[in-house]
Amino acid sequence: MRFVVEDTHKRGAAHSHTGRLEQGSVRVGDTLEAQVDGPRRQATVLNHSATHLLHAALRKVLGSHVQQKGSLVAPDRLRFDFAHFQPLTAAELREIERLVNAQIRANIPAETRVMDYENAVAGGAIALFGEKYDKDVRVLRMGEFSMELCGGTHVQRAGDIGLFKIVAESGVASGVRRIEALTGEAALDYVEQNDALLKDLAALVRGTREELKDKVREQLERARQMERENRTLKDRLASGQGVDLAAGAVDVHGVKVVATKVDGADAGALRAAVDQLKDRLKSAVVVLASVESPGKVVLVAGVTADQTSRIKAGELAGAVAAQVGGRGGGRADFAQAGGSKPEALDAALESVQEFVRARLSA
Repeated sequence: MRFVVEDTHKRGAAHSHTGRLEQGSVRVGDTLEAQVDGPRRQATVLNHSATHLLHAALRKVLGSHVQQKGSLVAPDRLRFDFAHFQPLTAAELREIERLVNAQIRANIPAETRVMDYENAVAGGAIALFGEKYDKDVRVLRMGEFSMELCGGTHVQRAGDIGLFKIVAESGVASGVRRIEALTGEAALDYVEQNDALLKDLAALVRGTREELKDKVREQLERARQMERENRTLKDRLASGQGVDLAAGAVDVHGVKVVATKVDGADAGALRAAVDQLKDRLKSAVVVLASVESPGKVVLVAGVTADQTSRIKAGELAGAVAAQVGGRGGGRADFAQAGGSKPEALDAALESVQEFVRARLSA
């Protein structure tokens, strides 16, 4: 018979086990032999003892106002919630981690003893606020570093923990922070994974791990410089074509109309070109478009102030966008739109003159 225990509850002086029957059968009166899952228990023990060291380190670095507000001790990780008024800085987290690992390297002993509650607290043992304790309590002392009331299982010496690594710090409620950490084999795996990641990143920028920071900074600066140069080229493109476009404007009832594609221009360049054309033509309606990527059309429309009472740039942009599978709108003097059918763009732009003619004839 095999019964896997999934939870344990204390009922008075007895402990009850709940779980699932995996093999055989069990009847009232049967005598069973309980066995602990050794590897799982040991991994949990490391995280449990590390939690006490973490609590003590937090109080030493942040202050005695730190109080435990909750915790999770699992085989694969630990989580500790505590009272504190602001996020921890990188320097504080490093100091806390160093303090805990210093106790681990010192291999300080972990000793437990049963004491009278009043004497234990008077002797410096930390009790959880709001927790109810019996007259006699179990006290865990880890060297001169930590002393708390605790009834759980623990390492014999801090060195058994091996390694303590903080992996996250966050806020969970007003005035409550949370630290998540790893110990033992899980902490080692985490360090190895990060080490491998640094090596891979260094290889991508053709450098060593020691050069990684400078290499990444160089790549980012190069990318920003290329973006600036690209922006300048697009603006020049729009500006240069603006002169030619102005020369090709069509007169519709006394209003200059420009409706055409500007190859290689993005939305920013199109906006700049529309403004330049409006200034140059004085009384005009302008629609410029570009295909930024396969299946993506960008449209920008502008109307000079003297014509906005009869022609709205937002309505014009919407009408053109509808023909290229999109929509858009904006102010009376300026609007932007998009579409998904570049193949319909030429015909849509050709319809602008008729749109303007209809509005001016109304």
